Amino acid sequence: MPKPVPLASSAAAPRLLVSVRDAAEAALAAQAGADLVDAKDPDRGALGALPPEAVRAILAAVAGRAATSAVAGEPADAADLARRVAGLAATGADFLKVSVPPGLRAGPEALAAAASAAPGRLIAVLFAEDGIGPEDPARLAAAGFVGAMIDTAVKDGGRLGDRLAAPALAAFCAGCRAQGLLTGLAGSLRIEDIAALAAARPDYLGFRGGLCRGGERRAGLDPARLAAAVAALRASGRRDAA
Repeated sequence: MPKPVPLASSAAAPRLLVSVRDAAEAALAAQAGADLVDAKDPDRGALGALPPEAVRAILAAVAGRAATSAVAGEPADAADLARRVAGLAATGADFLKVSVPPGLRAGPEALAAAASAAPGRLIAVLFAEDGIGPEDPARLAAAGFVGAMIDTAVKDGGRLGDRLAAPALAAFCAGCRAQGLLTGLAGSLRIEDIAALAAARPDYLGFRGGLCRGGERRAGLDPARLAAAVAALRASGRRDAA
């Protein structure tokens, strides 16, 4: 049976999002216990999109053992935003993720057009380097997005906590929860970041490089690091329950 796909939750412990580039990595992540398997091309930047056929192969490899998402990339303008979402909507991924830069967040028509291309499935990715406004969650929710994540645009070894302070991350997650949005935090995260970021109460923590061999996001996933991340998140949940 497929795992249920949760929307915004009141659970204190975040779930594990693992970005994968092919079916073999998808099977590995699902077997290890990832809660959300995210189709993404690490060779094409922070939010590189895979072609639809590669996304479908990833979904087949997951085989209902985890929720799924696919990255739709970084749009150049409003028309490109909707086009990118529509291009992956037919793959069957539970969620689609797309970058929404500041210039597009202020345009309700552009946001609504993108959300309507994948009703009930679209997650906005906001880059930490662009800044996060307190009005962003409400704008995204009003347009029909179901979630919002913060990520880092520049993959130079700097982690999310180097770009945004803990109070800003907590305020973002609280703002999303108030709007009923799914929340996520990502950005060159390492396993040791889990305990601190869990305090912001995101629904998901997103990983790629931190779970790859040698910590290099273009290398393959490391089974030992995957297992360590699953264990760390479960331990975080036990501490919160206690």
